[in-house]
Amino acid sequence: MNKQHPVYTLTNECKDCYKCVRHCPVKAIKIENDHASVIPERCISCGHCVQVCPTNAKCVRSDLETVKNFLIAKKDVYVSLAPSWRSVFENSAKKMIAILKRLGFKDVSETAIGAQEVSIHDAEVLNNMEKGLLISSACPVIVDYIRLYKPEFSQYITPIGSPAKTHARMLKDLYGNDIAVVFIGPCIGKKNEADENDGLIDASITFEELKYWISDEIGDISEIKKENDFEFVPYSAYEGTLYPINGGMNETIRKIGIKPEVQLMEICTISAFEKALENLDPEKLSMPVFVEALACESGCITGPCIASKKASIRSISDVMFKVKVRDSIPTKAKTVVECDYSPKSVSSSKYSLEEIQNALKKIGKHSEEDELNCGGCGYSSCRELAVALLDGVAETSMCVSYMRKIAMRKAAAMLRCMPSAIVMVDQDMKILEANDSFMKMFTGEMYDVFKSRPDGMTGASLDRIIDFPEIFETILKTGKDLHKEHFPVKDRLYDINAFTIEQNEIVGAVITDVTQTETTREKISEKAREVISKNISIVQEIACLLGEHMVETETLLNSIANDYDDKEDKK
Repeated sequence: MNKQHPVYTLTNECKDCYKCVRHCPVKAIKIENDHASVIPERCISCGHCVQVCPTNAKCVRSDLETVKNFLIAKKDVYVSLAPSWRSVFENSAKKMIAILKRLGFKDVSETAIGAQEVSIHDAEVLNNMEKGLLISSACPVIVDYIRLYKPEFSQYITPIGSPAKTHARMLKDLYGNDIAVVFIGPCIGKKNEADENDGLIDASITFEELKYWISDEIGDISEIKKENDFEFVPYSAYEGTLYPINGGMNETIRKIGIKPEVQLMEICTISAFEKALENLDPEKLSMPVFVEALACESGCITGPCIASKKASIRSISDVMFKVKVRDSIPTKAKTVVECDYSPKSVSSSKYSLEEIQNALKKIGKHSEEDELNCGGCGYSSCRELAVALLDGVAETSMCVSYMRKIAMRKAAAMLRCMPSAIVMVDQDMKILEANDSFMKMFTGEMYDVFKSRPDGMTGASLDRIIDFPEIFETILKTGKDLHKEHFPVKDRLYDINAFTIEQNEIVGAVITDVTQTETTREKISEKAREVISKNISIVQEIACLLGEHMVETETLLNSIANDYDDKEDKK
């Protein structure tokens, strides 16, 4: 059954900060349309991206429903509880078991008893080695890292299952293969182990998931009383509880007993492990070397889903405080899970120097001097970004310096082409930026001097250039924008829009000379008044003429009418 990868991205929450790329030790992140997504086939589920994501866009797959379905099906479900639980939950063992049984689990067992079996087996192997390298298989993240990115070292991984897998085998041997085993711990990588469908770990949930489940289903755990008859099954762990702290596994091996020539080393974090393997030829080792390698700093107690904010010193102390010592430790493991850790290396394309150089040109890197290797994109070098571009997992917009250059060029082009004068000044009234229109408008005979300077007017005192510096001073003090319309300065008129760029630090202004416009407007107005005056005179004259004509017409008609009346009377 295909499952969602343990780590995924909420696309709408991703804010293209590239922090996940920066912190991913294997760069298993793809940037597409300014959003970061996990590349499942490259991911080792270390959880770094989940821990550093500022918007919580990187999430861990929840397997609570899977576990609840086991319980609904009335299946006997056993808990394999990671020994780091003591650094998270402020409960006694009895109460912790009571809480988990309240959730519906059949019984609770400690993963640490599986760890003890692993240590016994490793000690036996080391005692029989004459020389060479052996790397612990306890950390699934380290195992996946080797198989994917250091495949040449796969043959040196101890060919047995992790403590969790060994423990699951022990439980199924004891209680039947039809039971379900659920691992609970701080590790995301354990979800990959559960996904392998090898019949051992049926599901894996994190301490964060467990805390959510307890809060949702039980609520106040103070009401749960510890039961005297509740104990870990089949028995409590001893030295295996040291596993979650750095060096804990090696300490258990020492307790078992190994020959003096065996060298035990512990390495935490992927980056430290990667450096430790540099230039290493295991065949040249003159004695047996065992490496306890853990992906998380300080060990499992700082796992990505530890769900605790305790100081690591206190967490280590809580784990060590509960370690039980047994009188004698067996020298032969009762349960051994054989595993094949063959390479499954990531396919990587090989690109020619010409292809890489062409990719570099896309981000404005035309020479070695242009390659800043600033790391702003998340990659350690410009060439790494170029390869990622060729792989199709990165975008040119990730290069901060390139995008800044483009933005500056666009801004410079806009400033240069704008007919209005534009100027920006700092809190000391020194010019930070001024376009050509500003220089032409206010520098007069000094224009050619400023024009010839590489930095133009940068650094010049504004109050020595213009006659109205008080506008800028006012905005620097008040932080309020100002608009001056038809502002008179000597024989000129200006429209001034001044505004804050950085509160009390940087002020900008757009200045337009409207002198000619106003003069033209006045001339047009004067001409209009002349035309109106003439029109009024003509209208008045027409009116007068019409009036005289009407009077003459009326007189003539009256005369004709009177003559007609006289003739009628004579008849």
